[in-house]
Amino acid sequence: MKKVLVIHYSQSGQLTEIVNNISAPLKAEEHHIDFLEIEMETPFPFPWPKNQFLDAFPESFLEVPQKIKPIPQYIKDTTYDLVIFGYSVWYLTPSIPANSFLESEEGKKLLADTKVVTVIGCRNMWIMAQEKVKGKLKGIGAELVGNIVLVDRHINHVSVITIVKWMFTGEKKRYLGIFPKPGVSQKDIDESVKFGGVISKVLDTGNYNALQERLLDKGAVVIKPFLVMADQRANVLFSKWANLIKNKTKEDASKRPFWIKIFKYYLLFAIWVIAPIVFILFLLTYMPLHAKIKRDKMYFSSVS
Repeated sequence: MKKVLVIHYSQSGQLTEIVNNISAPLKAEEHHIDFLEIEMETPFPFPWPKNQFLDAFPESFLEVPQKIKPIPQYIKDTTYDLVIFGYSVWYLTPSIPANSFLESEEGKKLLADTKVVTVIGCRNMWIMAQEKVKGKLKGIGAELVGNIVLVDRHINHVSVITIVKWMFTGEKKRYLGIFPKPGVSQKDIDESVKFGGVISKVLDTGNYNALQERLLDKGAVVIKPFLVMADQRANVLFSKWANLIKNKTKEDASKRPFWIKIFKYYLLFAIWVIAPIVFILFLLTYMPLHAKIKRDKMYFSSVS
């Protein structure tokens, strides 16, 4: 019997359902499973008030941790063979609760010298968020042995509309009766149990060298080259905006609502104007950059 810890934070409950499904085969094999849902000292709301959602941008992107509630003693006293770490993506970055856990002293001690499988549930852009998590895990001394990504499969602008409606109303339903349901499809959530089967077999042997390859065979990661480029470029721009808001409001917090409002207008412009232009540029450069795109797909699919 192996010991597995499942860590996650979920506002809507979607990620909870995903990690529960992935861990189900491990339970069936009678491995010892503990669950740790990250709890904030100051909880984030769901649904989000619009202003509060936008106000979370600077600290989210700049990876400023906030206080989390203490980890139960029985978890701290247990040595785990594997940790499944589920997180969502906020502003192209691991969510504040996920980042706060990784930056906490308790979190670092818990993950040190431990094998980790990351599970991402998000809209569509997760590449750079995972790179940030990779760096944090390496700094802690944890070993990333697997990655599973479940995303909204609908086209970018459709998913923007549906996700925003879900975040601000808390209702996961077809907007206006014509748009698809937001978030990861229920079919993908239900079928995520297949990844648990792969993990369970590897857990029995204790050899994780081929785990990611076996997960990829089951469709654990799908790389869309355009979204890789969009994610990378958006990170550069978000860095400028987050630091601008931080610097402009450092000495006078009353200015923050104004700069958050300006960022909101930029975000709308970026989604509806800049993103389509970037897509056209991507198509024009696809063939010259084909070799690099192929290398990127291999790298971002891996756990290296």
